[in-house]
Amino acid sequence: MALASLTGLTSATPAPRLADSHGRVIHDLRVSITDRCNYKCVYCRTGEVGAQYPELAIEEYLRLIRRFVALGITKVRLTGGEPLLRRGLIELVSELKSLHTLTGEPLDLALTTNGHLLEDLAAPLKAAGLDRVTVSMDAVDAPTFERITRIPGSFQTVLRGVRAARTAGLTPLKINCVLLRGFNDDQVEGFARFAREEGVVVRFIEFMPIEEGRLWTPEIVVTLKEIVDRIGRVLPLVELPPREASETARRYTFADGVGEIGIIAPVSQAFCGACSRVRLTSDGKIRTCLFSQVEHDLYGRLRAGADDRELETYILRTVEGKEARHHIGEPGFLKPSRSMVHIGG
Repeated sequence: MALASLTGLTSATPAPRLADSHGRVIHDLRVSITDRCNYKCVYCRTGEVGAQYPELAIEEYLRLIRRFVALGITKVRLTGGEPLLRRGLIELVSELKSLHTLTGEPLDLALTTNGHLLEDLAAPLKAAGLDRVTVSMDAVDAPTFERITRIPGSFQTVLRGVRAARTAGLTPLKINCVLLRGFNDDQVEGFARFAREEGVVVRFIEFMPIEEGRLWTPEIVVTLKEIVDRIGRVLPLVELPPREASETARRYTFADGVGEIGIIAPVSQAFCGACSRVRLTSDGKIRTCLFSQVEHDLYGRLRAGADDRELETYILRTVEGKEARHHIGEPGFLKPSRSMVHIGG
């Protein structure tokens, strides 16, 4: 595909780069394709609330994503809810993989999933062009895992999905674990061993105030320092250099070089200054920060008949106003208007 046809601009009119007023170049787009989920994880859902927002047609997601790519997006991550529930996912992946960045490279295409349907979908997703997956997995023993998901038999189902994804070549395969003190923080050392035994990258994520119904406090957060100290006592760690400035995880390998863990610490060591991402919700709203109080209705412009240039102008103006940082733990902090399952991971 020619670059001009991809961007909708002539070669004499170079595309503006997507950047905010704080000098950050935005190249990472996370797109929720549904807010439905087949799990009711206790740190995320109350269990009482299901899907709340509509979904766009696959063709509409494609049109909006193309406008972001025309402005410099190089990485797209499909999220939910649970994106594997969405009909048309394989076709969406195939169409996205045909896109190219402004420099002519293939789009970097990833997906975050709870893994429950991954065993059967891993190979078709890889064949369609998906580069890698991240699996949300909050325990490495079955009873704890099933207490978190509230789905009997879920641990073995997800474990088979993880192994199928690794076999299909959806690598580096990452496992995301959200830690809550007094709930699953006893899984830290087990996850370190899991990283080595299963050939995956385990990433611990500090618990953020973005859940349904649960009262977040700083005391429930298991911090980066505590995680590193605990793992280091049983399996010595060596810190790895970041691959890029906007990388969210602090990366470590083990002393013998086998295996990797990462720690995403938005609470204790915020990384807002190098943020390179924006989000598109399942109903077509731009969220410039996970903790935004305001959403920007890109889909509304599409439905009103905006052409591609008008959509791009709206995206540029919206991203320019991206917040400098979140305010977790500060006086007056407000939780975002949606919980995580309704924003997109």
